[in-house]
Amino acid sequence: MYRYVIRGATPDDAPQMMVLARHLDTVNLPHDADAVAEILDLSLRSFSGAIKDPRRREYVFVLEDLEAHRIIGTSKILAQLGRRDAPYIFLDVIVEEKYSQTLDRHFVHTVLRLGHSYEGPTEIGGLIVLPEFRLVPERVGMMISYVRFLFMAMHRGLFRNEVVAELLPPLLPDGTSHLWEALGRKFTDMSYSEADRLSKRNKEFIKSLFPSGDVYVSLLPTEAQDVIGKVGRETRGVEKMLRRIGFQYCNRIDPFDGGPHFRAATDEILLLRRTARGPALPVEPFEGQRALVATNLREAPFFRATTCAVRYDDGAALLPRAAFDLLGIAEGAEVSVLPLD
Repeated sequence: MYRYVIRGATPDDAPQMMVLARHLDTVNLPHDADAVAEILDLSLRSFSGAIKDPRRREYVFVLEDLEAHRIIGTSKILAQLGRRDAPYIFLDVIVEEKYSQTLDRHFVHTVLRLGHSYEGPTEIGGLIVLPEFRLVPERVGMMISYVRFLFMAMHRGLFRNEVVAELLPPLLPDGTSHLWEALGRKFTDMSYSEADRLSKRNKEFIKSLFPSGDVYVSLLPTEAQDVIGKVGRETRGVEKMLRRIGFQYCNRIDPFDGGPHFRAATDEILLLRRTARGPALPVEPFEGQRALVATNLREAPFFRATTCAVRYDDGAALLPRAAFDLLGIAEGAEVSVLPLD
């Protein structure tokens, strides 16, 4: 009856995560075996609470096809983007007007200004679904994307009051960024991929080497200007989803590729506001509203979720009996529910 389940990632998922990494290959999921192993270890220790400082936790979710015994998607939450040892670094996109009374000439310039924060927002990222599953009727892309907000609603105190998503801009076929070639490479003498990977561990070089003053976009090549704040074709669906649930482009971009940052106040995100919790009770036969249902577990993978029909009765979530087995819970266990329709 149930084909797809979402759970916390574990180190045993490394081989299948490498398959997904080939399709994404970003700082949140690089196509590098050592890096993926480190990401999965960090995630497991985050879910388990072994990492005591909640700001340093990073949670990786995997979407599993139970029929094929295969991981087909993943997504991620970084509890806090920006700390003293690894600041949140960005380029603010500013509009500046110039006017000369002598010449009677008026110009509107776009200016890039480097900024940073040591107390940054929560970040969502690392979202990828295998291409052959993106159009299946069950809408698995929605499941693995929405589960991050469901988890935040379940553990609100672990996350910041603001959430940011950094979307990929249009890139060249080899993954090169026009903006990096026009700006970043000239100040670091590094390739885009080298700088992107290094920034995961150490962002000091950006603050030290990037221009400290304003950069006028009109001085950059046209192809670099054209990608600033733009969303790439592969992530336009993500942009629509983010706007639908309360995110907006905040005139801020990634210093490497020019991809836009979308931002929302955590408590104003529609999906967090719609999430409810209560004891789970079994009912058969069953009809109800389709929802994402999740629970915390005492042992690895520490978190599990699926979609099923749900309805409510006096504060209790009424679920099909089969959902209890899939979630690994007993009657009366607390679940969190996010309606999908």
